[in-house]
Amino acid sequence: MNERTINTLTLAICIAIFPPIWAVLAPHIGIEIGAVALICAGVYSTNGNKEQDALRIIIGFLIGDLWACIALLAMKFLCFQEDIEMFITLFILGGLAILIADKFEKFIFSPSLLTGWAIGLVLMSSADICKMCSLAVQIGIAMIVGVLYVGLFAERIHQYLKKKFLNNKLR
Repeated sequence: MNERTINTLTLAICIAIFPPIWAVLAPHIGIEIGAVALICAGVYSTNGNKEQDALRIIIGFLIGDLWACIALLAMKFLCFQEDIEMFITLFILGGLAILIADKFEKFIFSPSLLTGWAIGLVLMSSADICKMCSLAVQIGIAMIVGVLYVGLFAERIHQYLKKKFLNNKLR
């Protein structure tokens, strides 16, 4: 087997094992939206699986989750026509998100902030305020699990397995 095949097979093993474990576990700990972890792991992976960025990515996701709550609450309480409320809210919060992420780029990964915001908006948009709070917490937990477990941990195992297979191949 060549190195590419070994890389692909060891990655396939990790993806076949770790996300399904989370998918089975999530509902048992009260997380209804466990699939969010896969989206977040995808952002982590797209960033090159850089462990040094994991915390920045998580912070971005969590701020995005909060941003979704703020946006949805603002739209519930504004007194304009619905489309105007949405435009004003997204305009202000979108601009602020980029300005804040840029100012604090050492701590906030702006793609995860925007992705987290979108995830929150989609999942919480039809919820009442009480359910929205519960979903925000669930989303936040799934985001953290996505980066740390499905992303970082699974990649460490992937690299370990790949190294083991390559070392055995060279002997």
